[in-house]
Amino acid sequence: MAELRRITHGYPLPDGGRKTVLQEVDLSLSRGGFHVILGRSGCGKSTLLRLIAGLETPDHADLTGDKVGVVFQEPRLMPWLSVEENVGFLIKRRVAADELAARVAAMLRTVGLARVARAWPDQLSGGMAQRVAIARALVSRPGLLLMDEPFGALDAFTRKQMQDELVQIWRETGTTIVFVTHDIEEALRLGQTILVLEEGRFALKFALEASYPRDGAAPAVNAARQRLLDQLFARTALSDRVATLQRTTA
Repeated sequence: MAELRRITHGYPLPDGGRKTVLQEVDLSLSRGGFHVILGRSGCGKSTLLRLIAGLETPDHADLTGDKVGVVFQEPRLMPWLSVEENVGFLIKRRVAADELAARVAAMLRTVGLARVARAWPDQLSGGMAQRVAIARALVSRPGLLLMDEPFGALDAFTRKQMQDELVQIWRETGTTIVFVTHDIEEALRLGQTILVLEEGRFALKFALEASYPRDGAAPAVNAARQRLLDQLFARTALSDRVATLQRTTA
């Protein structure tokens, strides 16, 4: 589906040096899978997604993959276009008018927004606007859907609702999803495969075999939660112990 080998990428520093963000990252995505990349802010998650999408050029990489659609944290809808016009905007010059109308209508039904097809963006709730963004990304029929913390700006109730709706959309479309988040519970609620990105490398990867919708107290989910907590906080705990030891021996 998508193969990424030896991805290395960084940014120039004012002193002429270079800050490495990703270091020889390998990633293989199974077709139709729901892959969640989890990590702290600044670990390189969004950079990796932009590289996969072709929005940035890596310093070095071997990339092979399918056509992609991208959903960002903000819906980025055009306020002068209706819901249906926003959904069809990216493909309107590539398909015939009747096919465009059919594809847009079908996608709006998939995301549950057929009744507001002619509404304006400022008439939508945050969750509805993000569903329009998802429909816009999927209407081009990408093999790979990239999602960069798309529910981060939503309230907790709407966020959980959107997570469940996304799982339903994924099941209906069969699209491969790569979903970036810094939220452990979101990763547990969504991911078939969870990958932890730390210091520019994948530090942990495992499959979570649990039925949807996910029960947060299920044994498999609890075990996965503990693995993630151990991975993400073990380094912090060690640093704290070292700092404490240095203070007591100073």
